Amino acid sequence: MRNNLLLKIIWIVALLSILIGAIDSLVLTLHAGNRNKSIFLPALFVLWVLSPYVALMAATLKLNRHSITSRIVLYVTAIIISLCSLLGYSGILNLPNAKHAAIFLITPLVSWIIIIIVSIIIVRWKKPNK
Repeated sequence: MRNNLLLKIIWIVALLSILIGAIDSLVLTLHAGNRNKSIFLPALFVLWVLSPYVALMAATLKLNRHSITSRIVLYVTAIIISLCSLLGYSGILNLPNAKHAAIFLITPLVSWIIIIIVSIIIVRWKKPNK
C-alpha cells in the first residue's frame, strides 16, 4: 500500500515536471527567438525543444505494466531532465561567449541521449508486474 502511494506521488511529480518543463521551455524558446523574422526557424526550434518532453510524457503514460523499479527510473529521469533543461534554457548554465541558440540545440540532444540510454536500461530490465 505504501509503495503504491509513493509510486503514485513520484508519477504525479514526474507528470507535473514534464508539463511545466514543456510549457516553460516553449515560452523561453519563443522568447529567445522573438527577434527572428522567419516563422520556419523558430517553429523548428520549438519542435526540437519540445520533442524530449513528448517522448517522456508518452513513456510515462505507457509504462504502467513494467516493474516498479523501471517506472521509478523513468519518473526520476523525467524530473531530472525537466529541471536541467529549464536551468539551461533560462541562461543559468550558459557558458561565457557561447551563442544563445546553442543551448536550445544541445539541451534536447543531451536529453534524447539520456532518454535512449534509460530506455535501453528499462527494456533490458523489463519484467512486467503480474
